[in-house]
Amino acid sequence: MARRTKYDTHVAPRLLEIEAWCRDGYTDEDISKLLGVAYSTFKEYKKTKSDLSAALKKSKAIADITVENSLFDKATSKIIMKQVPIKLKRSYIKDGYVLTEEYVEVVEVEEEIPPDTTAMIFWLKNRDPIKWRDKRDVEHSGEMTQNVNNMSNLTEEQLRKLSELEGD
Repeated sequence: MARRTKYDTHVAPRLLEIEAWCRDGYTDEDISKLLGVAYSTFKEYKKTKSDLSAALKKSKAIADITVENSLFDKATSKIIMKQVPIKLKRSYIKDGYVLTEEYVEVVEVEEEIPPDTTAMIFWLKNRDPIKWRDKRDVEHSGEMTQNVNNMSNLTEEQLRKLSELEGD
């Protein structure tokens, strides 16, 4: 009979917990600590134990999809139905007196939730970073390039005078 490993005692019985930890955002290193297994051993188990590898991949993929969907929802406007209590008054005449009765009625109303600007920026920068990044690389041509090339021909004294002018 083969000797039981830490995988058999510490990891295999807790695969569902490991999936939950992945969905909660724990890293592999965090999970190895929670299991009481060295990180290097945990990495080895990931390579050799298909049930652990599958559990990690599945739960991380689900977490990524969930977060991506939430980010998309936050970046786009949407209309939701909301139940709102409304205070109403009803007046009627009884025995020559005007009586007023107040009551609360719950009604459904449409509410538009505007998109979150930060979520929109984050989404766009990650989806198309070249188009939406803050810093753009602009290439210059023509006379400016010639001036830069001509600077290499300047004498030491001319460079010193130029740096003094820039300092002013």
